[in-house]
Amino acid sequence: MIYKEKFKIGLKDVWKGDEVSNIAILEYLENIAAYHSDSVGYGVKTTSKTNLNWLLLDWKVKVLKRPKYGQVLEIHTWSKNIEKFYAYRDFEVYDDENNLCVIATSKWLLVNSKTGKISRVDPKMAAKYESEPQKEVFKVDDLEKLKVPNNYEREIIYTVQRKDIDVIGHMHNLYYLSLAYEALPEDVYNLRPFDNLRIMYKKEIKLGESVKCKYAFENEKHIVVIESEDSKTLHAIIELWIS
Repeated sequence: MIYKEKFKIGLKDVWKGDEVSNIAILEYLENIAAYHSDSVGYGVKTTSKTNLNWLLLDWKVKVLKRPKYGQVLEIHTWSKNIEKFYAYRDFEVYDDENNLCVIATSKWLLVNSKTGKISRVDPKMAAKYESEPQKEVFKVDDLEKLKVPNNYEREIIYTVQRKDIDVIGHMHNLYYLSLAYEALPEDVYNLRPFDNLRIMYKKEIKLGESVKCKYAFENEKHIVVIESEDSKTLHAIIELWIS
């Protein structure tokens, strides 16, 4: 089943000039994933009945052509595969001239919203998503585990505020990318937009926690590691690159 929605690029969605930002792209993708789950009865609207939430574990995004302010995008998403506790979801973003602009893949974990424990996806639930295993924008293996760099060039400390918190009480997925941008050196930050990005989420961040964001450049990629202030807990790894 391929689920489709249209999104218009607004003023807050563009960065320098009039091109859509990576954060806006992730917001569109996150929203359409939620709408799709709503449509099959396992989304935000039904959490109180199902006691289930999908937690995002991984992103891989490639921008092929960057849409601009005011354009209407048509976004397609589908379940690529659901196995045990995990779901893999792909995306395609088309502009108003039907050009393929963005491809993305993602990995999700099913958890019990009351206990916070991992839940197994039952066959009836999986069937409702009508997975499309033959249609994929990247190989599943492309979501390989990211590695922590050996050395870092700079770091910042950030304390999570109320504005950062999502509906399940964690720092919202989008803000990990925002934090990564804050950790970049100025000359690297000015290289935006990065047309390729990977985010691997490891441990949720909660209100009031302070995190350390450390920057490194390895293998032609700009890497930001987000960890607890005492460096004992890894929260996420973000990779950004141009081509």
